[in-house]
Amino acid sequence: MSEEQHHLGTDRRQFLRRSAAAGAGVVAATSAMELLAPAFAAAKGGGVTSGDVAIVSAAQIAEALAVTTYTNIINQSPFFKRLPDDDQGYLVAARQEEMSHYALEKSVTRKPSPFTTFYYPPKMFSNAQTTLDVLVTLEDAFIAAYLVGVRDFSTPPLRVLAARIMGIESDHRTLARVLAGDVSAQDGGPIKKTTGIQGKAEEADPPNNNGYERTLKWTKISQAVTALTPFADPAAAVKAGFDTSKPYQFNPFTPVLSNPLGAFHSFAG
Repeated sequence: MSEEQHHLGTDRRQFLRRSAAAGAGVVAATSAMELLAPAFAAAKGGGVTSGDVAIVSAAQIAEALAVTTYTNIINQSPFFKRLPDDDQGYLVAARQEEMSHYALEKSVTRKPSPFTTFYYPPKMFSNAQTTLDVLVTLEDAFIAAYLVGVRDFSTPPLRVLAARIMGIESDHRTLARVLAGDVSAQDGGPIKKTTGIQGKAEEADPPNNNGYERTLKWTKISQAVTALTPFADPAAAVKAGFDTSKPYQFNPFTPVLSNPLGAFHSFAG
């Protein structure tokens, strides 16, 4: 193993430990969580599992990253203002939805995300191709991570919740690919292909190019955390070639969803 690989492995292990630490004490704090998360109360027979805590904690980091990404696309990317109104509306709504997911997960962990500073590849918010490639990459990761939750959460209500959020992340992936053809010539469009987490450029037409969601063959939530490490850990970001000179802060807010029929409501649906 090269020295660089060794250090990258160390960075990822440290990231995983910090992620796990974010959930530390949650298992013991079952009574407090029961007031906020009936699905966790349903697991009381065997107690809240450490696996449940790990999945929720990782998802919370992912949602903080998602909110930060959408916020800066809207506020900083030149191509955003030249998109059609409905494309702009998708990005605005996605930001609200990701924040709603974060708020729900925070109500379970009762702690903020342990990571609130994020890093991106160079030209992330100035080059439309880079923006869409990273956005699709992140949504690929979020989908696969929530599928781990569908597989591994300890109660049916939590597994259904993971599927409900995963469906929204799937919407976001498809709509991110819809944007490709609407990028103006001034911004390098129309963009013909996007490259997601699997590193393969795929035709943007049709944007809904999956018959089944991609699991990425992830079978444990630590694989999702490892994939997100360069976005949240500065040492890993440097090794991945990300631009650490421009850190971006997660700024939480109170979300307002566009349709009350699509709100969380409860674990009963």
